[in-house]
Amino acid sequence: MENTTMPQPLSGVLSALLTPFTPDGALDEATLRRVVDRNIDGGLHGVVACGSTGEFTTLSGSERRRVVETVIDQTAGRVPVVAQTGAQSTTEAIDLSRHAEAAGADAVMLVAPYYEPLTLAETKRYLATVAGSITIPVMLYNLPVATGVNMPPAFVGELAREVDNIRYIKDTSADMAQAGQLVHNYGDVISTFVGWDSLLLAALTEGVAGVMAGTANVLAAELVSIHAAMTERDLDRAREEWSRIYPLVDAIMAAPFTPAIKHALNAVGFAVGDPRLPVFPLDPETGATISRLATAVLQPVA
Repeated sequence: MENTTMPQPLSGVLSALLTPFTPDGALDEATLRRVVDRNIDGGLHGVVACGSTGEFTTLSGSERRRVVETVIDQTAGRVPVVAQTGAQSTTEAIDLSRHAEAAGADAVMLVAPYYEPLTLAETKRYLATVAGSITIPVMLYNLPVATGVNMPPAFVGELAREVDNIRYIKDTSADMAQAGQLVHNYGDVISTFVGWDSLLLAALTEGVAGVMAGTANVLAAELVSIHAAMTERDLDRAREEWSRIYPLVDAIMAAPFTPAIKHALNAVGFAVGDPRLPVFPLDPETGATISRLATAVLQPVA
C-alpha cells in the first residue's frame, strides 16, 4: 500500500539490516522478521532494507522486492523503513524505487551503479532521473569503494537543490573532512548520515543528522545509548560507552564486513546463518576473534 503520510525527517541511528539465508541459500523470511524485531527492540530510529550489509548484490529482483515487503510488513510503522533501490541500470532502479514507494517505504536510498564507474555527469543524471520517478524522499548513497565514483559535497548540494525529494545522503567514503563539509556547508539542503561504523562517535560529534550502521544488527541498544548520550550533551558517557564496544566494531570493520556481522550474532546465540555464496563465512582465526569480542560485550540470546 502506498505511503500517503508525510514522514518525519530521518535522524538518529539507522540499521543496515542483514539478510538471512537458509542453509541451502534461500531467503529466510522468518529469520528476517526476527532480525527486524531485534533491531527495533534495541531502540533504533529506522531500518534499511537491501543495503550493502543486506547483500543486495546477491539478491534477484524478485527477492529484493520480497525483502522490502517483508521488512515493511514486520516493522508495521514502528520506525521508518528505507529501501535501498540502486541498481545497475536506471530502468531497474526506477522499477525498484516505484515498488518500494507502493509497498509503503518511507524513503529510498540510491547507490550508483557499480562495476562500471560512471562520470559525475552520468551519476547526476542517473540519480536525478530515479528520484524524479517517485515522490517519497531519496537518500543518496555515496560508496566510492564499490562504485568507483565519489560524490563531492558541492555535487551533492547542487543535486539536492535541483531535485526536491533528494533530502539525505549516506556518506560511506570514510572521509570525515567530506562529512564535515556536507554538514556545515550544505546542511540547509541535505541531511547527512555517516555510514562508516568506526566513525560513529566522531560523526555524531560533528553534528550529522544520524548514522547508518551494519553493526547495529549486533549492537543496537549500545549504539542507541551512545546517540542518546550525545543528544544529552554527555560526551564523557558517550566516550565511555564507545570505548567499551569499539574493539568489536573495529574488528568487524577489519574483517570481511557482512560475514563478521553474521558471525557475531551467531556467536551470541542469535542464529542468522552464513553469507550467500560466493561470499564465504569468516576463517576460523578471525571468527574466533569476533566470537570472543562479541561474547565479551553482549549477553547471550536466551
